[in-house]
Amino acid sequence: MSSIYSFTSSISSISPLSSPRKSFNYNNKYTPVIHSSLQGAVASSVAEPLLLNAVRGEDVERPPVWLMRQAGRYMKADGTSYQIICEKHPSFRERSENVDLVVEISLQPWKVFRPDGVILFSDILTPLSGMNIPFDIVKGKGPVIFNPLRTADDVDQVREFVPEESVPYVGEALTILRKEVENKAAVLGFVGAPFTLASYVVEGGSSKHFSKIKRLAFSQPKILHALLQKFATSMAKYIQYQADNGAQAVQIFDSWATELSPVDFEEFSLPYLKQIVDTVKQSHPTLPLILYASGSGGLLERLALTGVDVVSLDWSVDMAEGRRRLGPDVAVQGNVDPGVLFGSKEFITNRINDVVKKAGRGKHILNLGHGIVVGTPEENVAHFFEVAKGIRY
Repeated sequence: MSSIYSFTSSISSISPLSSPRKSFNYNNKYTPVIHSSLQGAVASSVAEPLLLNAVRGEDVERPPVWLMRQAGRYMKADGTSYQIICEKHPSFRERSENVDLVVEISLQPWKVFRPDGVILFSDILTPLSGMNIPFDIVKGKGPVIFNPLRTADDVDQVREFVPEESVPYVGEALTILRKEVENKAAVLGFVGAPFTLASYVVEGGSSKHFSKIKRLAFSQPKILHALLQKFATSMAKYIQYQADNGAQAVQIFDSWATELSPVDFEEFSLPYLKQIVDTVKQSHPTLPLILYASGSGGLLERLALTGVDVVSLDWSVDMAEGRRRLGPDVAVQGNVDPGVLFGSKEFITNRINDVVKKAGRGKHILNLGHGIVVGTPEENVAHFFEVAKGIRY
């Protein structure tokens, strides 16, 4: 752990790159080099976070790294851990809708590991209450939608989301996070994609077979399209709101879109994702947008059609193959199997190097292929960050 802290404490004293920045071709071959310290290494100025520079294809010394679910129950290092907070505040919604708690939880991994991305602690369902869709997140059960939407009348009752009125704590938390992190890392926001949000509110919560939303899609598609449109409009506004309050990049989670066949993805997900991206890019043209869909190997080319800047790959896709299929204009994120973190430190190191080598130089954010699994040894997460931050192209 000492090497992690020595890394961060020396960032501000490192001089900027003297050579001009240039774009990288991901096909460039290289062997990642692991450094045990920053002595003799060159780092760019903290004027812009490493993550943003990498996404834009600028000359970076290593891939930036952060982990999905990097704030969570696996952290138990001290008396301010997430587990302690959960004991004091057992309701997930309380933890994710209280400014002080959101900031504290979001900053926990930052204080310990110094990732290159600090993501807002929240949930993709957070906007639902503001859209007149009552819900809760129940421990041991997950999301519960109290009145699932199944009819045209149900959809008519859904209000357009106004984040300033419904979730002011999100904006306040992002503003505080930017001040706390400064530009030493990128502050990340996130939203749920229309089809994934629709899946929850139609199914009534999580689902194994998605029979209810598919029944609606295939028997009454106009009703589903009306709901998807409301979510698309609302989520575009939510991304803009997050960006206006401090988010430097935003990840869109379309977790359940991969339950659709390619032809159905093109009807019920792709148009609405593209609409969100187009709307946001009109008002925030330089805001990096990341798209993640678990199990998306069969849809990679279609994900790129959304116009996002980064496609986040899960571990079922070989990184080199994903690069080839997405092409040079799209940055990639991922994609170490979260289960690797249960392995030995040598095993973790080898898998990190494999992914980085296959991703090639530049336009790559090192991450897992999904979120950190509950029960993951915290010392292995620390090792992941230490190895990742020691890599040099």
